[in-house]
Parts: sequence; structure tokens; C-alpha cells
Amino acid sequence: MDSNVELASRVKLLEYHQRLLLKLLSAPNLEFYRLVIENGISEHEVQAFNKLCEGLNIKMEEQKAEGFIHFQPLFIEFLNSLPAKLDGKEVIQSCLKQHLYVPLFIEFTKCL
Repeated sequence: MDSNVELASRVKLLEYHQRLLLKLLSAPNLEFYRLVIENGISEHEVQAFNKLCEGLNIKMEEQKAEGFIHFQPLFIEFLNSLPAKLDGKEVIQSCLKQHLYVPLFIEFTKCL
């Protein structure tokens, strides 16, 4: 039974990566998708990553409105929430190249 569940999970991951590969064929600059595939990140993990970035983006905008200019605590929260397979610097650079959460990741480059 466990092997069937594991097999189904692996097939689902491969199907997800195949969809991303098809997107990469038409737009090779989708660096974050390339990173997802290379590191075996699941669709669920990517959804959690997007939710994390949306939340951090909102927090950053709220903090900016309050006059904050340094976002090291948000950066640390980001790094601590990443899947272990991913490198923070690589993720930030790939997301900027793919134009994902640009204001957030521009601020995070200042923390590198």
C-alpha cells in the first residue's frame, strides 16, 4: 500500500514538473521554475512558498507605511520558511529574473 502512495506522489510530482517544463520551453527566463524542477520541489511546496511571499509582501508594505527601512526580520522569516532543498540567495535571484514578488526580493537582496 505504501509503495502505491509513494508511486502516486512521484507521478504527481513528475506531472507538475512537466507542466513547468512546458512553460520553460516558451519562456526560458522562468528561473524560479527551473529551480523548482532541479530541486524536486512539489506543487504544494510552491503554493506554500507563494503564500509565504504574499504574506511577507503585505507585512513589508505595512512596515514601510510605518516608516521601516530595514527588513532583516522578514528576510530571516523568509529563510527559515524555505524548503531545506532551496538556497535563499538562489531563490531571490531566480524570482527577480522571473519577476516574482519584485519589491520584496529587491529589499531582500539588501540583506544578502
